[in-house]
Amino acid sequence: MARAAGSTDTHQAAAHRKGATAPGAPPAGAPAAGGAARAGATPAGPPQAAGIRFDRVTVAYGGSTVLDGLDLTVEPGEVMALLGPSGSGKTTALRAVAGFVRPASGRVMIGGRDVTDLPPYKRGIGMVVQQYALFPHLRVDQNVAFGLKAHRTPRAQIAARVAEALEMTGMAGYARRYPRELSGGQQQRVAIARALAIRPGVLLLDEPLSALDARLRSGMLAELSRLHRELPDVSILYVTHDQIEALTLADRIAVLDQARLQDCGTPHELYRTPRTAFTATFVGNANLLRVRAGERPGEVALDTATLRIAAADPAEGPAAGAEATLCIRPHALRIAAAPGAADGSGGTDGSGGTDAQRTDEAAPATPAGAAGNRLRGTVTDVQWRGHTHRLLVEAHGHELRADVGDLRQPPRVGDAVALTFDAEDAVLLPAGLAGGAPVG
Repeated sequence: MARAAGSTDTHQAAAHRKGATAPGAPPAGAPAAGGAARAGATPAGPPQAAGIRFDRVTVAYGGSTVLDGLDLTVEPGEVMALLGPSGSGKTTALRAVAGFVRPASGRVMIGGRDVTDLPPYKRGIGMVVQQYALFPHLRVDQNVAFGLKAHRTPRAQIAARVAEALEMTGMAGYARRYPRELSGGQQQRVAIARALAIRPGVLLLDEPLSALDARLRSGMLAELSRLHRELPDVSILYVTHDQIEALTLADRIAVLDQARLQDCGTPHELYRTPRTAFTATFVGNANLLRVRAGERPGEVALDTATLRIAAADPAEGPAAGAEATLCIRPHALRIAAAPGAADGSGGTDGSGGTDAQRTDEAAPATPAGAAGNRLRGTVTDVQWRGHTHRLLVEAHGHELRADVGDLRQPPRVGDAVALTFDAEDAVLLPAGLAGGAPVG
């Protein structure tokens, strides 16, 4: 989902792409049933634009730091995804905003107001947890009305607010049903409707789609995107360990690991120009190659191969001869020639088929400018993934993963291949290889 014109993403990304690392521990469990409905005061009218500010927030349990000095701003109306593995501190950060955990140090602000010492129901937030926390003995409309009643919304307004929230989430036709009569996706919509009914300025979503199957999860992502378009003033803090959810929904992504902020930026920034190996491997898949910086800008050496990459700022790039880490996404690698071809000129693989004959039309041709970026290796595994083949290739001392268009006759294990990539599709990581390992 794109940010509107005038976004402060660029400024904020520059400010927050300087995270550090520290050990962490799994966050506490979700709030008890009804917590989502209680977590919010009832404004008189539509939600007021309210951002979130973490000012060096640290949370510790029993002497163990689970969130270490988080310094992060969620702009009014922005969707910020907190992305990281289990125990990274992302749910603890969300619970600090909700008021369910108290920071050992630092302050939490919502809409410019310090809420660190306020109870949850005075913070003006709505919250949806992964267990949904619906009351099984209440109908859908009664579940949605619960938060409104808890905050003494005038009785004359409750029915209209409930109807509005159910209509917004596509659940208007299920008002008289009980949670047990709903699917998982429908229960999730009711939980979201309950959070929206109080018209919060801030909506907290704690892995809300984790209990859904792949088809329902995809549909709910589309619904959440639509909801945010209809409620552009609501700031959303979205906790997930699923990179697809973060890339699809968020305006910006904050990557956490071991209790600390590692990186922050737009999905495009983190995917195209990650700053650390951990970001590169957690936000998408990545091949990380140990290289040495060349004498000329935009040139690196990998084993015996010289590769051209997009020239980085000389002030930030490594010195000539210094070790560095090159990041190449699997989809950026292409088969340059048939397995067994010595010069990449279109030899055969022993079955009589050339590379052009064996690949479908969707497989991109090798561009003229990529001739120097040729990596030769041997296929160690072939995985068919429906619309693509993933090739595992041992080349220059590394195991490379290449995601190529569906091949009519894929290479076999043991075949020789030549892989190419464009200079613009390779990123030299300033932080080297520290942290993280290839995944996916």
